[in-house]
Amino acid sequence: MLVRDWMTKDPLTVAPDTPVLEAINLLKNKGFRRLPVVKDGKLIGLVTDKDLKDAMPSKATTLSVWEMNYLLSKLTVQEVMAKPVITVEADEPLEKAALLLEEKKIGGLPVMEGEKLVGIITVTDVLRAFIEVLGLKMGGLRITVDIPDVPGALAQMARAVPPANIVSIATAAHLNGYQRLVLRVVGEDVGGVPDRLKVAGERVVDVRPG
Repeated sequence: MLVRDWMTKDPLTVAPDTPVLEAINLLKNKGFRRLPVVKDGKLIGLVTDKDLKDAMPSKATTLSVWEMNYLLSKLTVQEVMAKPVITVEADEPLEKAALLLEEKKIGGLPVMEGEKLVGIITVTDVLRAFIEVLGLKMGGLRITVDIPDVPGALAQMARAVPPANIVSIATAAHLNGYQRLVLRVVGEDVGGVPDRLKVAGERVVDVRPG
């Protein structure tokens, strides 16, 4: 899976001289949480709804309404945006975007093709991919099994599954001499998979409907 397969394409952008109030209204009306800031076709910053709200005067301010409106009309996106921007390339694996989002503690990344902005990838997009890859909407059974951490153990375990079908496998933990896997199985005689795994000598830890 590549970033380009899950990103939002052609994201809405703003110029650096866009007033903060205008940017706030854009985010509110479009239901977005971040806006790339572009100048002369190049990405120069990123502004989020939090950046914009933090720029608003405190309710405890002694400024008059007229003074606040005047100041806000002069405040631009360029003055509150984040820079330099953390980005990811469109043809990078989705896992790289997920790691960046987690490591940098951010909610979204502009997606680039060289110097061209082509999309936005967010935590929500990564979760959509996670749901799809693990087949969470396919039903069946979710089976947790510990297999020996040796070559060929996965293939041996898989031979006990038919006539049902494995639609996803995820590594849940590395234990002493074992790997804990979570399988999602669907299809014919799916209910008999746990027993077939046990007969084959596998350590079935948990079974529940998918």
